[in-house]
Amino acid sequence: MKTRAKKLTHLDPAGRPAMVDVSAKAVTAREARAECRVRFPADVATQLRASGLKSAKGGIVETAIVAATMAVKRTHELIPFCHPLPIDGCRVGIDWDGENSLRIECAVKTTHRTGVEMEALTGATVAALTVYDMCKALSHRIVIGPAKLLGKRGGRHDFGAA
Repeated sequence: MKTRAKKLTHLDPAGRPAMVDVSAKAVTAREARAECRVRFPADVATQLRASGLKSAKGGIVETAIVAATMAVKRTHELIPFCHPLPIDGCRVGIDWDGENSLRIECAVKTTHRTGVEMEALTGATVAALTVYDMCKALSHRIVIGPAKLLGKRGGRHDFGAA
């Protein structure tokens, strides 16, 4: 079987940046899941666990979920060639993964001509940035990442488990 060479999609025939024209694509249900991790120094993780992930600024998890949801809905304002999309669903989960690390997962759904991978990645990373912001008074040694796409469904190619 012959494999087709992959190429960048956000370039016009002259090689200039351009938004992809999705007008000929079928409207289908699409979903994507992404994750991002936040790793804390051990003493900071201990302090956060003892506080129930609450800070003087408020509930860390609750605030990060709201921030992620807002970011998902505004991804097209942040990433130049993303299409504005109707978001049919957005779920954000945040929980401890090991002693010193939070795992943030963002799942996004739409029914449209283009996928929501960037929305899911944006949601997960903005949630991580929000956690950092709320915890930075405890340490600047907090590490964000990696961020990655876990899966997508709908459109031409499925990837992983959406």
